[in-house]
Amino acid sequence: MENGFLDKVEDNVANELQELRDIWARWNKETKQLFYHNYGDIPYLLDIKVDKHLFRVIAQFWNSSYNCFTFGEVDLVPTVEIYTTLLRCPKVQVRKAYAKGDSKCIPWENLRDLVLTHPDERKRVDIFALSIYGLVIFPKVLRHVDEAVTDLFDHLEKGITPVPAILAETFRSLSMCRKASDGRFIGCAQLLMVWFRGHFWKVNRVSYRVFSESYSPLKEEAAMQRRDDISKEKWMEIIQNLKEEDIEWRAFWMVPDEILYRCGKFDWVPLSGIWGATRYTPLLVLRQYKSRQFVPTTYGLAQCEFPYKGDHYKKKVRELSDGWK
Repeated sequence: MENGFLDKVEDNVANELQELRDIWARWNKETKQLFYHNYGDIPYLLDIKVDKHLFRVIAQFWNSSYNCFTFGEVDLVPTVEIYTTLLRCPKVQVRKAYAKGDSKCIPWENLRDLVLTHPDERKRVDIFALSIYGLVIFPKVLRHVDEAVTDLFDHLEKGITPVPAILAETFRSLSMCRKASDGRFIGCAQLLMVWFRGHFWKVNRVSYRVFSESYSPLKEEAAMQRRDDISKEKWMEIIQNLKEEDIEWRAFWMVPDEILYRCGKFDWVPLSGIWGATRYTPLLVLRQYKSRQFVPTTYGLAQCEFPYKGDHYKKKVRELSDGWK
């Protein structure tokens, strides 16, 4: 996965990120609290730096057959529960998943002007949140927010979790980049970095923070000073030599809870994204929850992987949605 696919992502969002940071910095405490209450911790994504050398290396270990990372004998993957914990999504119903909408684009300049000038504080907060979703979490088009993102965003008002869609587009983009040995990653690289580092922390933590409702993994990551002088070759050497004892199977901020490992008739978890559908197999990574792993059934896995185009995808989308119901 050479040819700088992550550089293209950075070019896509660098200017927008700074503009979003500048707007956030001008808001008062009350407006920021309103944002956290309605949309969780996504503003911290603006300050999380993506180590492009590390990202390029771990992407090469993506296993498209099972939609997980395979580091030697070790399988790891972001899960619905982990991303929900990271984002601290408020008022969501985790058993309800998004179903796709149509795709056009809204210029970032239009949204930025509304954030800066709209007289209604709640509307400014909503539009700012939409901008983070469109420019950081689903960075598909340069300086534009895809209208499929607005469709997902409308569902948030109904208490529907965005996490399966975030995972779906992350997994789909990783697989497409692997298959093409190039391409532009259009998932949320910041979230993926925080997830990865959560399994490789080797410093002492204060245990009470793990169980504190006010603890924010994204806030802590955004405040950390990370080394950025490790070469791609060095990262490759480190990851190629990983052993099981090097892995923190459960991220330090992850509190054990119910695990979603199948939906409806599926022996895995189907994920509906905003541009396509995919799936993942939590049974393959149960050690992340201090449990015993299983090799999942593979029959039918490929049928859950499809883009939203053509003549028959809507029927497949309904089948995936029925599984979540």
